[in-house]
Amino acid sequence: MKYYIDLHIHSCLSPCADNDMTPNNIVNMAYIKKLDFIAVTDHNTAENAQAILKCAEKVGIVAIPGMELETREEVHVVCLFPDIDSAVKMQELVYRALPDMKNREEIFGQQIIMDENDNITGKLERMLLVAADISLEEAFHAVDELGGVMIPAHIDRDSYSIISNLGSIPSEIGFTCLEVSNMCNIDNFLEMNPQYSGYRLIRSSDAHTLGDILEPEVFIDLEKRDRATLIKSLKNNLKSYLK
Repeated sequence: MKYYIDLHIHSCLSPCADNDMTPNNIVNMAYIKKLDFIAVTDHNTAENAQAILKCAEKVGIVAIPGMELETREEVHVVCLFPDIDSAVKMQELVYRALPDMKNREEIFGQQIIMDENDNITGKLERMLLVAADISLEEAFHAVDELGGVMIPAHIDRDSYSIISNLGSIPSEIGFTCLEVSNMCNIDNFLEMNPQYSGYRLIRSSDAHTLGDILEPEVFIDLEKRDRATLIKSLKNNLKSYLK
């Protein structure tokens, strides 16, 4: 069955996102846009994931706990997990690998933690917009062992992407799925980069504002409408892309 997805959304915990990217605002916008699956993937953290899951459950959207990790190579990867416990374990690993720097919110923005009622429960003091001392390969295996899937983010961009930073996608790591940015035409991208036609490509919003969350246009075919089935599908190399 066809389900509409947006698997790369930032909440107000990401300092570069708008403060109105609250759990309820994100979920309600996704509901208005008739999305079936969403993933909130804040930079190097998953502290708003629980609130997002609770909000999504109320309106019948399946939310995926996730994060956008910046690896040692300064490559951004989207990490999606089957449950909140797995996301928290990955968060603990990432926090240990982040440099001991405090966020300067007057420069980078606030890092706001919220509950499911959009109440502010705290602000994260550690700086999130930095690379963690974890390699791509180490991160891939950590996410895989937790039952999740890791996807190189916005590979068509000129910065913080696996292609721009490494020149190619290391075949030895075992990626099955790649993400392109919202404005990327996948057919044109593959015509110019046929070496990536063997991967599954998805398009996500990387939304930092509510209006950027995808319309119901990117879909995935699944037998069941749940997190485990979605992650399993993304981990399988079907050599197809999601329009």
